[in-house]
Amino acid sequence: MFDGSASRKIQPLLVDVVSTVEFIKSVQKNNGEIPWSPKGKTDPWDHVESAMGLTVGGCTKEAKNAYLWSYDTQLKDGSWWAYYKNGKPEDNTYKDTNMTSYIAVGVYHYYLTTGDKKFLFEIWPCIEKAVEYTINKQGTEGQMYWAETKDGKTDKRALLTGSSSIYLSLNCAIKMAGILGYKKSDWEASRMWLGKAIHCKSHLFDNSKSNFSMDWYYPILCGIITGQKAEKRLQKYWDIFAVKDWGIKCVSDRPWVTMAETAELVMTLVALGKITEAEIVFSWIQDKKYENGAYWMGVTYPDWVIYTDEQTAWTGAAVLLAADMIYCLTPGHMLFKHGFLKPHRFMYSLKN
Repeated sequence: MFDGSASRKIQPLLVDVVSTVEFIKSVQKNNGEIPWSPKGKTDPWDHVESAMGLTVGGCTKEAKNAYLWSYDTQLKDGSWWAYYKNGKPEDNTYKDTNMTSYIAVGVYHYYLTTGDKKFLFEIWPCIEKAVEYTINKQGTEGQMYWAETKDGKTDKRALLTGSSSIYLSLNCAIKMAGILGYKKSDWEASRMWLGKAIHCKSHLFDNSKSNFSMDWYYPILCGIITGQKAEKRLQKYWDIFAVKDWGIKCVSDRPWVTMAETAELVMTLVALGKITEAEIVFSWIQDKKYENGAYWMGVTYPDWVIYTDEQTAWTGAAVLLAADMIYCLTPGHMLFKHGFLKPHRFMYSLKN
């Protein structure tokens, strides 16, 4: 995977956590909402990701306010609209199951870092409603339907990246339920059913996204594919998506790498215990940032053209989460590591 370069141990990077978290804080609104950028849209998933970045940077008050914004804006059915602008849902928006359920990952990450059980109790109704909305969109073979349109119709496509993220969300939600003394056997059944679909029924998922790197590493990052199978999956597609000294491609057939996907691939490597390899890949993007701590969204290679001038909070948050996993900056660094959540064993035999 690394043509021998992984055998060398590099020195820990001096990641400027302070400037990046200050940038995220500068994007956050007074009501707790964290849009993509100062004048950008807001989506529920990236809002949570940005809140996790604030938590890594020690800004737990601001992170808590972000989750309270989610609580306050949640719809009666437990969902959120996929995109907001100036506090209102954008035209032709929809409800996304992955975006809805990700609140569980963010809040559990906050709890792991702060130990704030009181807040866990306070926000639990929000998490419960979000999970219930999501599992009610599960297909007959375990796949998760990805969206509900504005007119109430369910789009029955299943996306591999989104479904993998939902699996992680269910794991986190189940963990929090246990902490609070609740039994959620239907959630556990939904998670196991979804895991079986991702493992054994690839035909259920929309393959039009297979050229996106997230479809490559998300089943690993979210703890569904582990061990030797995970390593084989990384090896199989490494040369398609990884560009040495640059980063990870967002799309296999385009000449640009993106900082968020690179940071998430770093997290994937750490989840598998490949710390040295993770440090090497992480080093590829430390020169791809602005002076204010924001990271570029992407860059073309080899001509160094920055892809869009929008400075996004969630990109910086992804980098902070990767740094936390490598360097153990907070107790939350364990969240994505394989084996930490220790879900129940799948109640089926996995096919090779």
